[in-house]
Amino acid sequence: MICDNLSVKNGHLFFAGRDTAELAGQYGTPLYLMDEDRLRHNCRVYREAMGGAFAAALPLYASKALACRRVYEILAEEGLGADVVSAGELYLARSAAFPMDKVFFHGNSKTDEEIAFAMDCGVGYFIIDNLDELAAVEQLAARKGIVQKALLRLTPGIDPHTFDAVSTGQVDSKFGVPIETGQALDFVRRCLEMPHIRLRGIHAHVGSQVFTSQVFYDTADIMLSFMAQLRGKLGYTAEILNLGGGYGVRYTEDDPVVDIGGEIGRVAAHIKDGCSRLGLPEPMVLMEPGRSIVADAGLTLYTVQSTKTIPGYKNYVSVDGGMTDNPRYALYQAAYTIEPAGRMDEARDFVCTVGGRCCESGDMIQENVALPRLRRGDLLAVLTTGAYNYSMASNYNTVGRPPIVMLSGGRDYVAVRRETFADLAARDLP
Repeated sequence: MICDNLSVKNGHLFFAGRDTAELAGQYGTPLYLMDEDRLRHNCRVYREAMGGAFAAALPLYASKALACRRVYEILAEEGLGADVVSAGELYLARSAAFPMDKVFFHGNSKTDEEIAFAMDCGVGYFIIDNLDELAAVEQLAARKGIVQKALLRLTPGIDPHTFDAVSTGQVDSKFGVPIETGQALDFVRRCLEMPHIRLRGIHAHVGSQVFTSQVFYDTADIMLSFMAQLRGKLGYTAEILNLGGGYGVRYTEDDPVVDIGGEIGRVAAHIKDGCSRLGLPEPMVLMEPGRSIVADAGLTLYTVQSTKTIPGYKNYVSVDGGMTDNPRYALYQAAYTIEPAGRMDEARDFVCTVGGRCCESGDMIQENVALPRLRRGDLLAVLTTGAYNYSMASNYNTVGRPPIVMLSGGRDYVAVRRETFADLAARDLP
């Protein structure tokens, strides 16, 4: 099994110590399950590793991976900060009583309304993406009579060798201001001239699903060098260095196991050496894990609706969900492990494409999956779906989104209820 919160008993797949077949019978499918204990464990790995490795540090949960009130409550209890990328995520965090001073507001296209809302909420930091946003934050902060803390998002010009769709650190990225072109230096200079913005440091994010710390070494080298340049040319010492995302997760057996605590220790040693070499004080270090906090804490259950064989071509298994609750395969052919949740002990001699219910040819969950010859009513489990499934879900074909059921210590409870027909029509005018 790709994660140690999975097991098999009497031919059934167990997740977080619970029989997935029983949970499907209780709550119906499609069904998002979340292992709360695993989620908390993942939070503690980052918090304890960063707290022990750096002079000052804080992991920020990347809310876009999975945002709901219960997740924010757990994050607050575990002592993490949060980055948000919309007023909606900020609203959910505030409604869960998440401490606003530990919220960092991201995004490359914040509206004036969102900026004003965040300031009214008392958001801790803006991560300012560009010159237009810099001017807007200054203007709105002046209007409200506040001094807003901020980091500046820079692009270090690094390719993390991952999907183009989740790679964010190149010179020509839509995010941030590039260092290589000289624009970042002017960005900082202009920010320091703003009387209603207090610049605390700089930020970079090079991509997602990263398995090697070399990406963080390279990012730190460029950012520390730029910090030395800022001190020499502008007399400004950055107090905070935000390195962006966390580490990758195992979607399949081919993905490596990452010793996150050990890797963070090595990144810390690399940064300490860099600071010593450049004569810089050690900054407070932030990271933004999202996927590696929630991904392996999640599993999705489906019910098989049909199987189809096209002799000489391919086989299909169709389920009662699809791109409405997991669009990642349709977007960029993301790999997943799929298990026959109620028939785990049977031979897997039926190689098929697992397709969804939507009227869209690209609505697939995975291709070339080896399964038993399934029947209508059988269960399928897709593993490692805690990240970017619920958060990217849609109502395409006017399909309601599944519930999120939390599992902890042998108990289960609904964190997000299943969307109803009434929900789908609630915003329509009579």
